[in-house]
Amino acid sequence: MLNNGIQIIGTQRSGSNLLRVILDQSPEIASPHPPHILVTFLPLLDTYGTLDAVSYRRLVKDVVAYVNANPVPWDGVVLDEEQIFNQSETYHLFTLNRLIYEQAAIAKNAKYWCCKSMANVHYATEMEAFGLRPKYVFLYRDGRDVACSFKKAIVGEKHIYHLAQQWKKDQEACIRLREILPANRFFSLNYESLITAPEAEIRKLCLFLDIEYQPEMLQFHDSKTSKLTAAAGEMWSNLEKPIISNNTGKFLKEFKGDDLDIFELVAGEVLTALHYERYAPQADQGLIAEDRLNDYDRENGVLKQEALALARPADLENRAPQLQILKEIKSRKAS
Repeated sequence: MLNNGIQIIGTQRSGSNLLRVILDQSPEIASPHPPHILVTFLPLLDTYGTLDAVSYRRLVKDVVAYVNANPVPWDGVVLDEEQIFNQSETYHLFTLNRLIYEQAAIAKNAKYWCCKSMANVHYATEMEAFGLRPKYVFLYRDGRDVACSFKKAIVGEKHIYHLAQQWKKDQEACIRLREILPANRFFSLNYESLITAPEAEIRKLCLFLDIEYQPEMLQFHDSKTSKLTAAAGEMWSNLEKPIISNNTGKFLKEFKGDDLDIFELVAGEVLTALHYERYAPQADQGLIAEDRLNDYDRENGVLKQEALALARPADLENRAPQLQILKEIKSRKAS
C-alpha cells in the first residue's frame, strides 16, 4: 500500500475535519483523526540519535503511544509495535508514519488511507524524494475566516499578524506544490464551494480519487467518527450537524480594529491568487513595520494564554496524555 495515501494540505480551521469525516464515510477510505506524527516528531528526532535498530524501536514505541493517546481515538485500529518495526523497510519517520496509517486502511479493508495533518505540505518535497507518492487534496478557505476561527480555538496563533503569516506560508507552499505535480496527483478544493455545493464538489473529488461517490458521505454528522470527534473538543462540535452552508464572510463582522488591514497587508496577494475579494487596498504599511512586531509577539503570547484559560477542562484533559508523552521524550534529551 506504499502509495495508496491521500494527504490533505492547507491550514487548519479550513474545514479539514469536515472533509475528513466525509471521506471516512466511504468504505474505500480510512481517514482517522490526525495525531500529527510528522510535525510533532520531526523536531524531536535528535533525541533519538542516529536511527538504528535500537533507537528506531524506541521511536516506534513512542509514536504508537502518542497515536494511542490521540484526543480522538482510532476506533477499531490496533497498532502492534513489533509488527510495525518488522515491516519497516527503512528506519525513518516517514516509513513509520505510512505504516501506521496503513494499519487504519487495513483495519477497514479500505483502498486508501487519508492523513489530515495539513502542515505536512511543508514536508512534501522530502516525502516525494523519499518515494512516497500520495494524492494531495489542497483544501483552502478565505484566510480571514480561518483567522476568526483560530481566534476562538484552543490551538494555534491568536494575533491577526501571526495568523496572516501562517495562512500565507501554508497557501504558498500548497500553490508551489501544485505547480510541480501532475494533475492526477493534486486536487484543489475551495471550502466555500464545498459547503454551498457539497454533492457536486465531493463527486468531483471522488472522480479524482477513483472511488465511487456514496450519498452516505454527506450524512457524516450521524456517524460514529463525527460523534467521537465532536465529543473530544469544542472546536469540532459542528461535526455533529449537517453542513452549515452560510459559514462564510464571518470576518466582516468579527474583525476588530486593524485586523482587516493587517491581514490583507500580510496576505493580500495570496487572497487575490485564490480569488478572494480584498477590502483594504489602501491599508497603512506602517501597521506591519518592524517596530510593531515585538508588540504583536507579546500580544500573541497573552492571547494564547487567555485561550487556554478559557478552554473547557475536558478539552485540556483530552490533550493531557499526549502532552505528557512529549514531556517525557524531551526530558530524555535534557538528561
